[in-house]
Amino acid sequence: MEAGLINAELVLPTHFSFKRIQIYEKYPKGQPRGRWKHLKQILQAENYQNFPTDEPNYVNIESPPSMHPPLRICDITGFEAPYHDPRTNLRYANTDVFKLVRSLPNEHVQRYLALRNAAVTLK
Repeated sequence: MEAGLINAELVLPTHFSFKRIQIYEKYPKGQPRGRWKHLKQILQAENYQNFPTDEPNYVNIESPPSMHPPLRICDITGFEAPYHDPRTNLRYANTDVFKLVRSLPNEHVQRYLALRNAAVTLK
């Protein structure tokens, strides 16, 4: 008995589970990349002008003040600042920034405080 040749096609998956999917394979051209919508897109989709004013939507939503204390941010670096300089009233994150804060001229200190809406006249 002769063994006949069998024509078989090799079927491979589109990607292997161990292979990282490239961004262009995951999101073909023209498809949105994320699942998040911007507020402007949500407002356009909802057509919020036609809603009654007493129903809550993204434009007229009101919330009470936060119960958590405000996060203190370093005025120089933008990191979380556990310290503040009593002389200049600037917040700082570490000792290197503290040295820089102490070396700043008074007018620069006033500008940093004005950015935070905490501008005061220093003695």
